[in-house]
Amino acid sequence: MLCLNAIVTLVMIGLYREGFSYLQMRSITMAIQILIFASLFTYYRRLKNLQPEPVNIKTENKKDDKKETQPNKSLVNFEQVAGLEEVKEELQEIIDFIKNPEKYHKMGARVPKGILFYGPPGTGKTLLAKAIAGETEASFFPASGSEFVEKYVGVGAKRVRTLFEKAKKETPSIIFIDEIDAIGAKRTIDSNNEKDQTLNQLLIEMDGFHTDQTVIVIGATNRLDLLDEALLRPGRFDRHIYIGNPDVRTREEILKVHTKDKPIDKMVDIRNLAKRTHGMSGAHLANIANEAAILAVRNNKNTIGISEFNEAIEKVIAGLKRKNAVISEKEKRIVAYHEAGHALVGKILNTDCISKVSILPRGEALGYVIHAPNEDKYLATTEELKNRIRVLLGGRAGEQLVCGEISTGARDDLKKATEIAYQMVCEYGMSNLGNRVFEPAFLKNCYEIVDSEIKQIIEECYEDALALLKANMHFLFSIAHELHEKESLTAEELDQIMQNTQSDISSHVGT
Repeated sequence: MLCLNAIVTLVMIGLYREGFSYLQMRSITMAIQILIFASLFTYYRRLKNLQPEPVNIKTENKKDDKKETQPNKSLVNFEQVAGLEEVKEELQEIIDFIKNPEKYHKMGARVPKGILFYGPPGTGKTLLAKAIAGETEASFFPASGSEFVEKYVGVGAKRVRTLFEKAKKETPSIIFIDEIDAIGAKRTIDSNNEKDQTLNQLLIEMDGFHTDQTVIVIGATNRLDLLDEALLRPGRFDRHIYIGNPDVRTREEILKVHTKDKPIDKMVDIRNLAKRTHGMSGAHLANIANEAAILAVRNNKNTIGISEFNEAIEKVIAGLKRKNAVISEKEKRIVAYHEAGHALVGKILNTDCISKVSILPRGEALGYVIHAPNEDKYLATTEELKNRIRVLLGGRAGEQLVCGEISTGARDDLKKATEIAYQMVCEYGMSNLGNRVFEPAFLKNCYEIVDSEIKQIIEECYEDALALLKANMHFLFSIAHELHEKESLTAEELDQIMQNTQSDISSHVGT
């Protein structure tokens, strides 16, 4: 208040010296006072809004009690789970134990307390958990790891305790915790106290089952390496089952499941589609079948044809087609040589079967090459991995040879090439550093030598790609020219271009 009076006095003195009358001075100082008071009031209100309101833990607990997790009966069974025969066979014992526990009790056997599904996302971990509950007709309690993570100490642990109490009352029952790494991550000195309490409560509950209570906990995670060792030990999660991406036979079965109730054209070959979707998960395949059905409706068709499936595969792999993208002639030419470089290096090295080359923009890419492996492979040699890098760098090499400079179009290629080279050096022991594995936690201590090896592999492969394209420039020009004219080439058209070019070269040599 004293400061305000001082400011007003100084203002009045200044106004008096300038020759203002008393009434004018009074009006101006009152306006200044009102402005100052309004500013202070606004600042106070904002400050009050930023302060958190006091939390009553008892009130939070009462609110939490109202959110009761009700059991439900799963309608999914093993018939709806395509493939994964070995996994389903392994789980038959669990199902039989829940249905006929007496014969196992006579032998002194106990039901596994926990089953942990781990593997890439979209491979069917959640679907398998639902199928187990459906096959056993047990009470199913689904939950997500994030549901137990709270900022208030004790709330997460209470939710875990409540969930297990309800499951014990509804035996036989199955508790399914999806994304269990949200609460089961390794404990460290810097860990959050609330998360530690929640994990401790989960460990206690999984240890506290009575032998006559048939309660099974199923966990699912994409990151097994993040889970605490106390959670992974036998007696808690007795069985760890890896659910990986499906092989070609399983992909065919999954596609049949997702196209069973759809009007599919007779010309569609499901087996061929399975071969072209190498590396895709069950979720990808379900999405392809659904996208193909939507495209058929959009095209006013009565059946889903091969063109719809082709478009759906491209949409899943490369992204949404950019119909209104305006590309200059110069950029279109650069993209044509870039994609032609990829395709030609791939054809020469015979890495994978190329099913399509396109310079039509999709997603963030201005062009793309779709590869379809001839067969599923689970191992790769050093030369095969280097060939993959050579194909990835073939686009940039094509730009360098024809245009004399490189563009930003190889960003994604460089990222993938670096990732493969990193795995060769740090995970597979395929470098001059010998048979060694470099863990990420200790990588900073030897970053320079690892980086040097990665650089050497990539530079070597880039020089190889340049040499291959230099020796086959006639093919590069032919493919790029046709690609520039037609904007996309199928595998058959690509083969025909190379045959015609070879015939032209042979005829010139003969004359």
